Amino acid sequence: MSKSITFVGNGKMALALAKGLCETNTIEVIGRSMSAMEQFERELRVPVKKTLYANADITNKTVILCVKPANLSEIAPLLKGSAQTLYSVLAGTPLSALKSVHAHHYCRAMPNLAAEAGASMTSLVGDNEISTNAIALFNTIGATLWLNSEKELDIATALAGSGPAYLALIAEALCDGAVREGLKRDDAMVLMRGLFEGFGKLIQTVHPAILKDNVMSPGGTTAAGYGALEKGNVRNGCMEAIRAAHERAKGMK
Repeated sequence: MSKSITFVGNGKMALALAKGLCETNTIEVIGRSMSAMEQFERELRVPVKKTLYANADITNKTVILCVKPANLSEIAPLLKGSAQTLYSVLAGTPLSALKSVHAHHYCRAMPNLAAEAGASMTSLVGDNEISTNAIALFNTIGATLWLNSEKELDIATALAGSGPAYLALIAEALCDGAVREGLKRDDAMVLMRGLFEGFGKLIQTVHPAILKDNVMSPGGTTAAGYGALEKGNVRNGCMEAIRAAHERAKGMK
């Protein structure tokens, strides 16, 4: 028997999550525009119950809050009743702020856009008594990690939540480099996608340092390229990206 999930908000993250959850759950979406929710339904390609904020009642529902953090104070008073469990994917919005929406239990979740492919890496923190249910819910869209504090979740947001954007930049740059050397763009894209698919499997069981050492033979092509990356300060750039994203997550509170 399928369960019902209610999304408050109909943006990109809500759609990504709904794509991962719609196979095992019926979907309701609450929003301010019926036309936007109809577009959400078309992109999801399954029937969706659509409810305007004026008619929103979340009593005893499992709710995933997917609005912009700045809009929480405006939207919270519009949600009538008390949800059974409120999950929030609002970056930098602490559990204390979520109490403006009434619920029996609260959980912050930080998935990423791979949710739509069933491959999200989702970090969770919240009421310990619902940890099993929370993990089971988000396991349907990928892997999950229950953390011990909101501070850890903010760091996880910088790594796994924002990470797809960092990897996209690296993927694009690698393709650009191959094209600069003379490879056709389409061929570079095929090679890059195969690279990321294979690497994704290897990194599950091999430490990054060992993987790197296994590829890099003395005086070889990989060593030359790796030296260029170190010269370009790529390692420090990645570490600073995590720092900047973490600081931003803390600053949004």
